[in-house]
Amino acid sequence: MAMKRSKTPWMKAEDFGRSLPHGLGVNLLVTDMAAMEAFCRDVLGARIIYADEDFAAFELLGSIFMLHADHSYLDNSMTGVTAGAETRGAGIELRLYGADPDAVEKRAAAFGHIVPAGSIDKPHGLRECYIVGPDGYVFVPSAQLQA
Repeated sequence: MAMKRSKTPWMKAEDFGRSLPHGLGVNLLVTDMAAMEAFCRDVLGARIIYADEDFAAFELLGSIFMLHADHSYLDNSMTGVTAGAETRGAGIELRLYGADPDAVEKRAAAFGHIVPAGSIDKPHGLRECYIVGPDGYVFVPSAQLQA
């Protein structure tokens, strides 16, 4: 791997791996760590656990998400999946259940992110909107409608 890390990580990678809870984990490969970190923190309201030029871990709605810079994946089998891709995660919606779609939409617009579908009550019982983050990942903050 071609790491660019300029500081000492807060814990060893193997210790972090062992600390992860059971369940679904999300790891996004990104071209610009600083841009995605800012989006996760400022727009989605994530709590950054650790971040550097190669890797970031954050807590969002009780789940742990990770980011890896493309350059840190040069020796990984996933490298070919992202090489030449115009948009990352095409066809995937990263749904954020329990997030306030109106608040996220407002922050996204304030930071200049694309909002292809604004907050609206849907027939499936959720109020949601669609936000395009860095690298084209689509996030869908969703809140349950009250009966």
